[in-house]
Amino acid sequence: MALYRLLLPVLFVAAFPGWLVKMARRGGFGSGLRERLSIYRAPIDYEPCGAVHLHAVSVGETLLALKLLREWRRAVPDQKFVLATGTATGHAVANEAGMEDVRIVYAPLDFRWMVRRYLKRFEPAQIVLVEGEAWPHLLLLSKRAGIPVRLVNARMSPRSQRRYRKFAEWIRPVFSQLDRVGVQESADAAIWQDLGVPAANVRVMGSLKFDPGTGAHPAKREEFTAMLADFGASRPIVLAASTHAGEEAMIATAIRGAAPGALPVIVPRHAERRAEVKAQLIAAGFEVVLRSQFSAPVDASAACLVVDSTGELRDWTAHADVVVIGKSFLGTGGQNPCEGVLAGRPVVFGPHMENFEPLATDLTRSGGCLRVSDGNSLPDTLRRALHPDTSLRDGVVAARSVLLRHEGSTARTVELLRS
Repeated sequence: MALYRLLLPVLFVAAFPGWLVKMARRGGFGSGLRERLSIYRAPIDYEPCGAVHLHAVSVGETLLALKLLREWRRAVPDQKFVLATGTATGHAVANEAGMEDVRIVYAPLDFRWMVRRYLKRFEPAQIVLVEGEAWPHLLLLSKRAGIPVRLVNARMSPRSQRRYRKFAEWIRPVFSQLDRVGVQESADAAIWQDLGVPAANVRVMGSLKFDPGTGAHPAKREEFTAMLADFGASRPIVLAASTHAGEEAMIATAIRGAAPGALPVIVPRHAERRAEVKAQLIAAGFEVVLRSQFSAPVDASAACLVVDSTGELRDWTAHADVVVIGKSFLGTGGQNPCEGVLAGRPVVFGPHMENFEPLATDLTRSGGCLRVSDGNSLPDTLRRALHPDTSLRDGVVAARSVLLRHEGSTARTVELLRS
């Protein structure tokens, strides 16, 4: 810990300019910056002391936290909650969820004095970390204050495993502070035990992401249906989900090559890239319509819809005929393929799905997900996905059954946290 305390200010100063740029792009100045520094405008007696605190960083983690929160409220209606997010986009999604009586704040940076101020102000009953943001000072100071810290939906990519094992001597004392760890698969349990979590504290719960749950928004789906009608009736829709830099034009061009009548709907992983994405698609010959500034296209046959919003992927997926997974072609690690699978759609991804193994391999073996070696192979695969034969249709059903083994994981996780 002494080394961490020494290096943290140095690393923060080095990263600070980039952090400010990111905050400027995504929002987060003002109250966001203050709260990251544990400076709050609200009077201290406004705070719900003794609440359960859920910590989530990204939009995806925030959506999982909201899913967990809703299930917990069904079980314990009068439970108080604080949802602490780490990004402006995650904070916006939390606010838009309309969860009454849930205090939404930014999580503090992991400096000791900031964490102490946070804990003293809120006096959490317990802290629940979603997926893996286990900051050393937060864990150690919470433990010292008698506040249990639990980690749910715990996952660790192969890259993270290698990195943590290099520093196992320093990491194990930190992870050993976790009172409970809910992992997604049996194989994950051994990983967390190896990193210092006592075996008695590790439980296999299934994945919150893959628990079908509900989460649909009928009003949004009606809105999206009306938008899509402006692009022409009965057009097949290919959704590119959570794309990363350079993939948007590549995938849209492949869609046009596979089926000129198909409508590309592009959902960038980061909505603030809208200007960059729009420029690249225009350069590729598309008329671009932004979801945030929607108007009917002039030439629907040449149009592409860019969904520059957050928290709507599930409802857009419901309108798709085929789903293509971003960060699997030009990025590394891939993105979550489960929305498309659960919606009963053929799902296509590239060679890079490292962060979702062994699930990606299981889904490919089922026959409902199609893996391509590179972008050049994408048009042929899209043609097959848009005109599925019996084998592919059966595979889509089988792929969905792969995920259904995680059904009920949200309720199981709530039960673990209440115990």
